[in-house]
Amino acid sequence: MSLHVPTRPSWACAGCGHAWPCLDSRQQLKIEYADARVSLAIYLATNLIEAVSDLPAGHGGDLYWRFLGWL
Repeated sequence: MSLHVPTRPSWACAGCGHAWPCLDSRQQLKIEYADARVSLAIYLATNLIEAVSDLPAGHGGDLYWRFLGWL
């Protein structure tokens, strides 16, 4: 089990404290979803929607790149 999971409502990584998905979680997610890239995109988009409701307004564009832009 990965330690690099999001903590809500801050969306910081529980493992390293960086903004989730951190570099380690991105690498782990790429491996876990290697044969299911669409599923990875759906998983991250779902988290993006939840993060938008948790985090202050005005971060939508930044959150898009944080959650989906690295794909």
